[in-house]
Amino acid sequence: MTLELFITSALLGVGLAMDAFSVSIADGLTEQNMRKRKMLLIAGTFAAFQFMMPLAGWVFVRGLEGIFTSFQVLIPWIALILLLYVGGKMLLEGIAARREKAAAAIDAADALADPSQDASQVAESGAVTGMTTSAATGAALTFGALILQGIATSIDALSVGFAIAEYTSFTAFISALIIGIVTLAICIAGLALGRQIGSRLSGKAEILGGVILIAIGIEVWARGVFL
Repeated sequence: MTLELFITSALLGVGLAMDAFSVSIADGLTEQNMRKRKMLLIAGTFAAFQFMMPLAGWVFVRGLEGIFTSFQVLIPWIALILLLYVGGKMLLEGIAARREKAAAAIDAADALADPSQDASQVAESGAVTGMTTSAATGAALTFGALILQGIATSIDALSVGFAIAEYTSFTAFISALIIGIVTLAICIAGLALGRQIGSRLSGKAEILGGVILIAIGIEVWARGVFL
């Protein structure tokens, strides 16, 4: 493996991983207590898709170039739809959680103001408020949503098949592997950054995460359609 191949593949990996990095920040925002094992699962999923997509693109370009060229037009639209779905769902869940939190806080305040309420009822209202706050700041990312994120953030990597079309199968594999490793490292950093930021945002984290995913989807779509 030459130094040129390593540098080229690493730079491709950095460029391709930027969307996954942003999504990782959003995931970290919505689950501040995420364990290291889950961080590795999320980053590994993004890395696996970034590894597979360039290889799939290489296969398509080498064998089905005409079909792949036609399919390229759909790539930004697919990414947009997937990220709008996941981001929109996250945004709506965050808004619903904040409404529940506000309602629970009002109930607790009413309980304190009502002299007929005993201490146990007031404590129960406070417990409800605390559980709602916890739910708002710790929404877990489902496996299905993770797969959709992985596809949406890596589908544009199919186009790398054109850049590595002249590579042998072994060289293309090594290049895709480097891209995957770079993505893994960048996404772990994104998740860690998201957790740090999210711990300061309380119940707003899930809403911000949804907005970020929607913005990424629009950016990917605009980049693919207009550039």
